[in-house]
Amino acid sequence: MENDWKRRIEVNPKILVGKPVIKGTRIAVEFLIELLARGWTTAQILKNYPRLKKEDISAALEYSAHALKLENVYAI
Repeated sequence: MENDWKRRIEVNPKILVGKPVIKGTRIAVEFLIELLARGWTTAQILKNYPRLKKEDISAALEYSAHALKLENVYAI
């Protein structure tokens, strides 16, 4: 569902200097993306961070895609 990530991602200046995190945690979206980029599987992340749910990881990916769509790219 489009924008479903809004229910799971929180941006609060008092948590990790306002970086987007999974609600109720201090686990940053960028951290999850880095783990995935390093080859971690969803199962490995869930095993090592038991407070997370599969939907949290999906929300982090959806949020990242949304943020990239808003980026302006300028050719030099």
